[in-house]
Amino acid sequence: MAPIVDIHTHVYPPKYMELLRSRTTVPYVREFPDAPDSSRLIILPGEDDPSMPSTSRGRPIGSEYFDIKQKIAFMDQHKIDKSVISLANPWLDFLPAEEAGQKAVEINNDVNEQCELYPGRLYFFGTLPLSSDTDTIVKEIERLSTLKRARGVILGTSGLGSGLDDPKLDPVYAALQKHNQLIFLHPHYGLPTSVYGPRASEYGHVLPLAMGFPLETTIAVTRMLLSGVWDRFTGLNVLLAHSGGTLPFLAGRIESCILHDGHLKAHGKTEKRRDIWEILKTNIYLDAVVYSTVGLNAAIEASGADRLLFGTDHPFFPPLEADAMEWHSVNANYTAISKSFSGEDEKAQGVLGGNAVRILKLED
Repeated sequence: MAPIVDIHTHVYPPKYMELLRSRTTVPYVREFPDAPDSSRLIILPGEDDPSMPSTSRGRPIGSEYFDIKQKIAFMDQHKIDKSVISLANPWLDFLPAEEAGQKAVEINNDVNEQCELYPGRLYFFGTLPLSSDTDTIVKEIERLSTLKRARGVILGTSGLGSGLDDPKLDPVYAALQKHNQLIFLHPHYGLPTSVYGPRASEYGHVLPLAMGFPLETTIAVTRMLLSGVWDRFTGLNVLLAHSGGTLPFLAGRIESCILHDGHLKAHGKTEKRRDIWEILKTNIYLDAVVYSTVGLNAAIEASGADRLLFGTDHPFFPPLEADAMEWHSVNANYTAISKSFSGEDEKAQGVLGGNAVRILKLED
């Protein structure tokens, strides 16, 4: 039996919590005395609207976000043997350039030290100082490659501020490829709030989380494809959160639109290029945080069962019932894997942990 490995699980380590609590603008942690859970984490654009009730602004943040012992307790409760933890959005994208490099060092060291408390159980994706200059970013990539528990980096979709198709990111991609550092690509900014309509505030966080995040990921990856990132860096590996957003379902349409685009053809960009299907099966990995067999089967068809990795998205999406022990969101992912691989135990074991052990070299 392969170990069960959670590769999509977040933490706000003590150094990061200090940073968030010291701030008064998004992102920050704010106390709302009139809310049942007074301490609230405000990280998404638009969550800081003073006209919104405090219970709709951000989300409650308890010790499960930053106490590593609670991460281990969650793992034990759900039979998870190993976790690859990562800082949750918005990472360090918001910091001034002159502060970002040192903060990245402090926070990555903090997470590495927490992983060392549980050898063999915890690893992590490092956080990069993307608001800084590329030399500082590359230096941290090189340093992360020497940390025993680091297994790659987590990136948002904004890159240096102009997206992941920005040519200025090439030195960063080159360093990641050179040091064999996997990118865990995770959304944060979603879509402009106007697209959700004038009644969006009545629907909680459903529209930005269920629709905005997956589409943000899909758009970011498509821009990487169109700009030739994987043509220039054929060994660059990217793990996409939430089973790639809508990419597995839309890959065929994306490819067809490229081949039928007169502008791209006129500029010689429809030939001598790697197509999306090759990249999905060569450079892209997908997590299994999709909560259904329909979505999971699309991910399997797109990238292959040997490139799919189990995740929980802890500590987000907890059960709302006060007395609930197990998390419905986690069990939904377990159930989808069980149903999709009924009678194929070896493939199921791969998705649950074997693939992660192989890809991320999690054997101590």
